[in-house]
Amino acid sequence: MNKSTLILGIGNILMGDEGVGVHVAKMLEKVNFPDHVTVLDGGTGGFHLLEYFDLHDRIIMIDATLDGLPPGTVRQIKPRFALDFPPAMSTHDIGLKDLVSALQLLGRMPEIDLLVVSIASIQQQGIYLTEEVQNATAGVIAKIKEMVENEMVVAET
Repeated sequence: MNKSTLILGIGNILMGDEGVGVHVAKMLEKVNFPDHVTVLDGGTGGFHLLEYFDLHDRIIMIDATLDGLPPGTVRQIKPRFALDFPPAMSTHDIGLKDLVSALQLLGRMPEIDLLVVSIASIQQQGIYLTEEVQNATAGVIAKIKEMVENEMVVAET
């Protein structure tokens, strides 16, 4: 049986590259995923997402990070604890870390994969992604499709 999977895009689309997770989620809404996969625009995160974390065995999150790497660099992180998340960029990261801590305390921690896209800075206003980050979205989408397909293969064996 396949694990119920939530693909969760995080970010603020009004702040340029910081909204890359939401942009990717919007692109993934057009993909015909199996029934056990849900795509959600998580916006700026927070405790209102607890319900979604509770309903799924696996969460694939997409978010931006200010990690000093070249813009558009994509990394996969498997956070087990709140401190495993990249350093906070804005208030939405605090909410996600608190959410993960709450799930751990409740003993209801799903499997989490975090795909982070490196950005150069947080633009004060703007709804568009920079060229480097926009170019990275195709790789993020391909990685997510691969992760979902691999999960299905494992479930069949």
